[in-house]
Amino acid sequence: MLMPRRTKYRKQFRANNRGVASRGENVVFGEWGLQAQTHGWVDSRQIESARRAITGSLRRGGKVWIRIYPDKPVSKKPVEVRMGGGKGATDRWVAVVKPGSVLFEVSGVPEDRVREAFRKAHHKLPLDTKVIAREEVYQ
Repeated sequence: MLMPRRTKYRKQFRANNRGVASRGENVVFGEWGLQAQTHGWVDSRQIESARRAITGSLRRGGKVWIRIYPDKPVSKKPVEVRMGGGKGATDRWVAVVKPGSVLFEVSGVPEDRVREAFRKAHHKLPLDTKVIAREEVYQ
C-alpha cells in the first residue's frame, strides 16, 4: 500500500476540501486520463484496487500512471472507547482529491479498452469520474 516513508507530523487536522483543482487537472503523461468530478478522500487501498482493475483490464498492455498519492493520515480511536484520552492512532492514509484532478493516466492502448478499464476502476473509487483525452480540460 502507498504511504509516506516519513512525515513532519504524525497526525493532521481534517481540513476542508472546497473548490476545484488548480493543478493536476490535465493529462500530462499518457493519452487518456480518469478525472474526478466530485471531491473526497481516496484511501490507499482504493487506489491500489483501482490500479489492479486497470492493469488487469488492459491485459498487461500499455502504461499506467498514478497521479494521486495518499499523504494525509486519518486517525481513528478504537471501538467502544470513552471520550477523551487524546486523538486516536493513524488508521489509514488518504489522498485529498478535488473536482478536476486526474487520478490515473494510460497510454499505448486502444480507446475502447481504456474506457472499459476506467469503468472498472470507477467502481472501486468513492468519487464520480469521467474519461478525458489528452487535450480536454475540466469545465
